[in-house]
Amino acid sequence: MKVNLTKRSSAALTILLAVAASLGLSAPAVPGAQVPHAGAQAPPETKIGASAHIEPLRPGYEFAHGQTLHYEGEWRFLPAGVATLRIERAGPQEHVTATADSIGVVALLYRVQDQFNSYFDAKSLCSYKLLKHTEEGLHRRDTAISYDYARGKAILEERNLKDNQQKKTENDIPSCVTDVLSGIFYVGSLPLQPGANYRFPLNNGGKTVTVQAHVEGKEQIKTPAGTFQTIRVGPEGDSGILSGRIWIWYTDDARRLPVQMRAKLFWGMLTIYLTSIGK
Repeated sequence: MKVNLTKRSSAALTILLAVAASLGLSAPAVPGAQVPHAGAQAPPETKIGASAHIEPLRPGYEFAHGQTLHYEGEWRFLPAGVATLRIERAGPQEHVTATADSIGVVALLYRVQDQFNSYFDAKSLCSYKLLKHTEEGLHRRDTAISYDYARGKAILEERNLKDNQQKKTENDIPSCVTDVLSGIFYVGSLPLQPGANYRFPLNNGGKTVTVQAHVEGKEQIKTPAGTFQTIRVGPEGDSGILSGRIWIWYTDDARRLPVQMRAKLFWGMLTIYLTSIGK
């Protein structure tokens, strides 16, 4: 049973950082970090829009280009993995890269080495393509998800690198969606007004789900990268892609860097925290 739990913690790590999973995140990862109570009531919500939709880039906001965010993950106080996030401008698109690797005992029981690339429109913030190279346990796959808005389809193409078997599926999408990786930066680009509840469509190649991002409050947290004034957001989904309770802490400044992510699932807590910022 321990191996099974470790396998799930590694999978949640990759989802959180290709978040959103965004997405699996309670004991504090570092001293002084507050843990939101799973049953606590969020402040009164301000509904943003009548239905789920992607807001275009708001005037004056700029993504934090040229910075590599380095993270470490803990599961039940054990080192679980390391990860990186980076966003760069690529012509009319934004390009997000992420990696996730298991370490320590987790790596011995369940090896993870994943790489992700997401492309989305720099103005509309609609996802264009999500590429995944995943090595998890005995599984090795290359996956490409493209979003054809003219046809209203998400096209998933996947190849098993062990036996070379391939599959292709198509699923309906609305006029604009985000994906599990660019969605982390999309949420950070929103005004994040205290008490607000932002609803938007997210697609990971299958059925499109509605995510509700609750702005729960502000707090100061400490990580190995420093002490930050943050805005805590609690995304929830209408499907299994966002199971359990999840929180993301963004810096309360113009950068809106995700400095901590935490998931409370039935098998335990997973915390991912920022360790350093590099070029």
